[in-house]
Amino acid sequence: MLVLVSPKDLEEALEAIEGGADIIDVKNPAEGSLGANFPWVISEVAKVAKKYGKEVSATTGDLPYKPGTASLAALGAAVAGADYVKVGLYGIKNESEAKEMVFGVVKAVKGYDKNKKVVIAGYGDHHRINAISPLKLPEIAAECGADGVMVDTAVKDGSSIFDHMAIEDLQNFVSEAKERDLICAIAGNLSWTHLEILKKLSPDIIGVRTLVCEKGRDSKIKRELVRKLKMLV
Repeated sequence: MLVLVSPKDLEEALEAIEGGADIIDVKNPAEGSLGANFPWVISEVAKVAKKYGKEVSATTGDLPYKPGTASLAALGAAVAGADYVKVGLYGIKNESEAKEMVFGVVKAVKGYDKNKKVVIAGYGDHHRINAISPLKLPEIAAECGADGVMVDTAVKDGSSIFDHMAIEDLQNFVSEAKERDLICAIAGNLSWTHLEILKKLSPDIIGVRTLVCEKGRDSKIKRELVRKLKMLV
């Protein structure tokens, strides 16, 4: 499993890099689970991270059903330097809406650079926001030409992905993704006690922020915690 760490600025990105994170995921926690950061922050982090040989991911927001807006945001993240462009299907209620959204995002990103990877993110607590189930995403992502799928939590209230999805459902999510040759990622307030079950689930990537912050999601990432996580993984 690769470790993806989500810094909000260059200072935190350097902590994640020094701690040994595999993927540096630029986000803005103040704007939500997959809150989008500014393009200049993505560019700044990308320039430094790539000097260290790190891949860069960027979130484009917990998005409503606006395929044009989503496509433009995704292209912006790609132009700013992200290797992985993550799109959260926050306001998507059904498969038809999801396909239109994902198709537009993929076309925008791949039209700019076919080597950029598009990752479609769903929410384990989708029932709380009336969004599409993440279990439907592997098939949709593959059909629309995306590169990967991710599951996270929409509401950051201290609950984890394991509070909202059964182990069997997470196993199905991972296996459905891998059967379709998609990158598979699990995030959602992961804790140290979740590491053993995550190893058994064996996603390609685990995504963290709170776990490697000194005092919760809104505090600072610390390299010592990133290093500890890498060692245990």
